[in-house]
Amino acid sequence: MTSPVLNRPLKLAVLISGGGTTLTNFLEQKAAGQLDIEVPLVIASRPGCGGIAKAEAAGLNCEVIARRDFENIEAFSHAIFERCRACEVDLVTLAGFLSLIHIPEDYLYRVMNIHPALIPSFCGHGYYGHKVHEAVVSRGVKVSGCTVHFADNEYDHGPIIAQSAVPVKGTDSPDDVAARVFEAECDLYPEVLRLYAAGKIKVVERRTVIAD
Repeated sequence: MTSPVLNRPLKLAVLISGGGTTLTNFLEQKAAGQLDIEVPLVIASRPGCGGIAKAEAAGLNCEVIARRDFENIEAFSHAIFERCRACEVDLVTLAGFLSLIHIPEDYLYRVMNIHPALIPSFCGHGYYGHKVHEAVVSRGVKVSGCTVHFADNEYDHGPIIAQSAVPVKGTDSPDDVAARVFEAECDLYPEVLRLYAAGKIKVVERRTVIAD
């Protein structure tokens, strides 16, 4: 699989569960002329999350598709990807989206996630949001960071596309680490989106290769 070369804005669905900070970053990068995207669809996994207000304030189409409203993951995932197809999105971006989804064949390697640690450390079921940074500080590691990867049907498991490392100091609190990691995320995720839109990401046997 090689990402397509797009001579137009990359059409994103942005899936959120919280405050929408990654969505805000995308929109700020777009406004600054650094990211050529359109966002025809935002999906929130729960009503009342802060990202909904941010999406609506930006004039975006935001829909709530809550996991609790569906009998199983398959039905939940089907509802999400039906909306993605209807909006003709090129790529689904998980932006602090906490619910597991099953990815259909037509969206294989068309769903990306960013995780606030260096996979395979501090990842998988139960490692999300601030819990990741608490675990990093508790373990006493010297380096953390963030990972952008293609999503598959397991938590934090698909092919890794890019990673960015940040130092962890002995005096850091989880909030300190979170702030440093988020700053790295704000650069890394848009950079990967630019690579995808330029047709520079290739997946070979679950490994990614970035073309020059």
